Amino acid sequence: MFCHITENWRGRSLTSYEVVVNLIANTTTKTDLSIQAILDTRDYPVGIKITDEQMKGLNLRSHDFHSDWNYTLEPHISINR
Repeated sequence: MFCHITENWRGRSLTSYEVVVNLIANTTTKTDLSIQAILDTRDYPVGIKITDEQMKGLNLRSHDFHSDWNYTLEPHISINR
């Protein structure tokens, strides 16, 4: 949908978060696919670091094209018997 969003806001001044969210939320495609968007105003902590060990524990699947940028974070599957 990103290509449709950028097409929708082309030439418009992105002057505030509200303008951006409204432009995203008003994006549709020729097949009537639409987007729901809201502004999340919650505060989030900054500067959180994860260890190399935590990073190794992630279930990342690299993609063939630019694997350093393109990957999928997959859930860990646990089997309870």
